[in-house]
Amino acid sequence: MIFPVRLCLILALLAGAWCRASEPSAAAEHWAFRSPQAQMVPTVKQSSWVRSPVDAFVLAKLERERVAPSAEADRPTLLRRLCLDLIGVPPTPEEVDAFMADSTPDAYAKHVEQLLASPHFGERWGRHWLDLARYADTSGYQIDRERPWAWVYRDWVIRSFNRDQPFDQFTVEQLAGDLLPNATSDQRVASGFHRLTLSNHEDGVDAAEFAVKAKVDRVATTGLVWLGLTLGCAECHSHKYDPVSQREFYQMYAFFDGAEECEVDVEPGVKAYSFRERPKAPQTFVHVRGDFLRTGEEVRPAFLSAVSHDALKLTEANEAQSLQSNSASDQRPTRLDLAQWLVSAENPLTARVAVNQLWLHLFGRGLVATTEDFGVRGEPPSHPKLLDWLAREFVASGWSRKHVLRLILNSSTYRQASFARPELAERDPQNRWLARQNRIRLEAEILRDSALEVSGTLESSVGGRSFRPPMPADVKWLGTAGAWSWTDDSGPVLQRRSLYIFSQRTVAHPLLPTFDQANPNEACTRRDRSNNALQALTLLNNATFADAAWALADRVVRECRSDTSEQIQWAFRLCFGRVPLAAEQTRLEKLFANVHTRSPSEALFVVAQTLLNLDEFQNRE
Repeated sequence: MIFPVRLCLILALLAGAWCRASEPSAAAEHWAFRSPQAQMVPTVKQSSWVRSPVDAFVLAKLERERVAPSAEADRPTLLRRLCLDLIGVPPTPEEVDAFMADSTPDAYAKHVEQLLASPHFGERWGRHWLDLARYADTSGYQIDRERPWAWVYRDWVIRSFNRDQPFDQFTVEQLAGDLLPNATSDQRVASGFHRLTLSNHEDGVDAAEFAVKAKVDRVATTGLVWLGLTLGCAECHSHKYDPVSQREFYQMYAFFDGAEECEVDVEPGVKAYSFRERPKAPQTFVHVRGDFLRTGEEVRPAFLSAVSHDALKLTEANEAQSLQSNSASDQRPTRLDLAQWLVSAENPLTARVAVNQLWLHLFGRGLVATTEDFGVRGEPPSHPKLLDWLAREFVASGWSRKHVLRLILNSSTYRQASFARPELAERDPQNRWLARQNRIRLEAEILRDSALEVSGTLESSVGGRSFRPPMPADVKWLGTAGAWSWTDDSGPVLQRRSLYIFSQRTVAHPLLPTFDQANPNEACTRRDRSNNALQALTLLNNATFADAAWALADRVVRECRSDTSEQIQWAFRLCFGRVPLAAEQTRLEKLFANVHTRSPSEALFVVAQTLLNLDEFQNRE
């Protein structure tokens, strides 16, 4: 029996060696490692449906599958969809009325432009980026020390989205803003992206160990956010699936090895977390099995060979001579070189990954569903030609995110109704063909903000320090281990958008994780969408939603002093942007009548609470 076992082991080793030997050719064949190709916009039969080149690519696939697209959603639904997607709150009844009354051909496009120009656009879309940046107001680990200036970076992100800063410059400033010639205060603030790693302030910790952990996180996060690759899998050994060796991981690590953490003055009394380059970069070594105490061969900064063959050859040609002289010459690549390579013409991934993220937040699913993995084990794109066309269009537009958003938002594809189609339940259960829009559960922050908005209590100021809503005493202690005190804020600040809630790593405010808020300890390319009893209990019993229901009831009485029927109708319009159907109106009036015997105000509160708990309120149609 020993011989067959040994034979199996030998065959397994040979198979592994064959796989590793074939990695370069496999990389050359993998679609994501080839540059986006120029694509002709397809010619389709139903050309009248095409409003944007996006539609031609989608419709071409639907026609091949002999499937018709869905009808356009009704106008109130379209406006509510736009508002929730672009500024994170539903439209007011007045905005719906104005949209319905506008019969001009460009009525929809005008509303798209108004929302893209809103200062709240940066808050809505900045939150998506902060998920990737693993933003939090504390440092993590058990002590979880407060970072009092983290919000300065958050506000920079909001401003960047609002002014549609080109994504290539957005990238360079975050990875190496401090290295730009005559770097501005804003550029130094931007380079705080990688200061959002965790840091350990417990007594007796090995500072060198956690400095290494931070740099490892910076490599993994850079790979995930810009390349859509799981580079962290190559920290201890070469990647099991993608053509990324352990040596290459530490060559990427070397870009961050020369960066020194610092604080910079932004304005009187305000600082920001940033970096500065060390006068002499340290030597960088491969860590054997990921153990920073066991150093292997020395490496220099270099790009990934699977993504950039020419750059690798250049680096390999210089690396041996550089290491032999043991000098940190001026020619050593820096974080600025890394950032510029990420947005260079030769990089096949960055533009694809970026437009895929934009698509994700408008359809609930990316063209590449595995947003975190464009590698060999990731899902192939549902519409590869559309992905390439969008990526090239993105670059050609000057890396304008708003330009790509316009193309998608104005398309017939985006404007479809989201009703499920029974005839496609088996053929396309996940709606990969895009024969309809997707119905998306609101994110945690948007659900809270929408409740505050319809109740008339949302405080709309943009930017500034984070605030601390009331937190249960036992949770406070658990979250800080007694290292510092969470002091509840009070007053109008509690009605600010959820983006500004103080984000604590160890124990987040209990409301938001219930609805799948991103974990700030790691980069999140897409949030989970769970459905559980705790969510229903929270919407019914949490003080935030109960207070919003009381405020909504008070608002209805204040703005509509007529009979109960009209008050209920007005509350419905505030929540959903449409007039209730006759059956809906009747059921709500019966509910009011059943509770009215106790108190008219309580009855209206119950109606308001019911509306905030309806599935339609919690979802974007």
